[in-house]
Amino acid sequence: MSFIDPRYLQTAVEAAHAGADVLRAWSGRFTVSEKSKANLVTEADRESQKVIYNIIKSQFPDHGFLGEEEGLDEQAKWSEEAPGARWIVDPLDGTTNYVHGFPYYAVTIGLEIAGELVVGLVYDLTRDDMYTAVKGQGARCNERTIRVSNIRSLDQALVMASMPPAPTPDDPALTRFLKVFSEAQSVQRTGSAALNLAYVACGRADGFWSTSLKPWDMAGGALLVTEAGGIVTDLYNKPFSQHQPTIACSPTASLHQEMLGIISPDAMGDKI
Repeated sequence: MSFIDPRYLQTAVEAAHAGADVLRAWSGRFTVSEKSKANLVTEADRESQKVIYNIIKSQFPDHGFLGEEEGLDEQAKWSEEAPGARWIVDPLDGTTNYVHGFPYYAVTIGLEIAGELVVGLVYDLTRDDMYTAVKGQGARCNERTIRVSNIRSLDQALVMASMPPAPTPDDPALTRFLKVFSEAQSVQRTGSAALNLAYVACGRADGFWSTSLKPWDMAGGALLVTEAGGIVTDLYNKPFSQHQPTIACSPTASLHQEMLGIISPDAMGDKI
């Protein structure tokens, strides 16, 4: 894709700031409900998404929209093979952190055209860090170019994982976490996949994996990693798709292979 309309990123940035303003306004006065066990949602999530939706639709009324919170657009039911453009939005990635006042949550927006991610954004509103990427144009944080780290081995790496809400003790996600924990320099479970991806992109973290994500968890951040020079695949080491639940990313090929050698379905003897 040779030309990417600069208005796409401009609109994403405007929408992310507006969504973040909603989250700040709701801070401390929201009510919480569970979509499923330990999977929280607040009025802030829903109101943030409405604002983001309205801004995007005002600029690009023919584009589709897929958001974590339901009820805005019938085009959200498109398949990943559908032609045209679609925005993929999580208005509050890290809701549990937000509810508890733990400052690790973000607004994240991705734009796909014919299934290919062309714009990615993660806004860390507690630090006012805006991570952005346009396909073929690199990745930035607050307009400064960012790059992944050069860590090549797991014993020198700080890696991050996202796990499903309320996993049982025998959940393979916990087994993967513990296996990596015994090999890596450090492993973190932080509660925001989007920020984890942004941190890999800027070199603050050296790897990330999950087996249980949704498109809105990954679409904004995956492009950041690849545009910052990193590697993003699924857990089978096949090409990444934001429409399947697994992701693994690393800054270097050697670290990627070492990590997948522990957490891939072949290594684990399971299927995803």
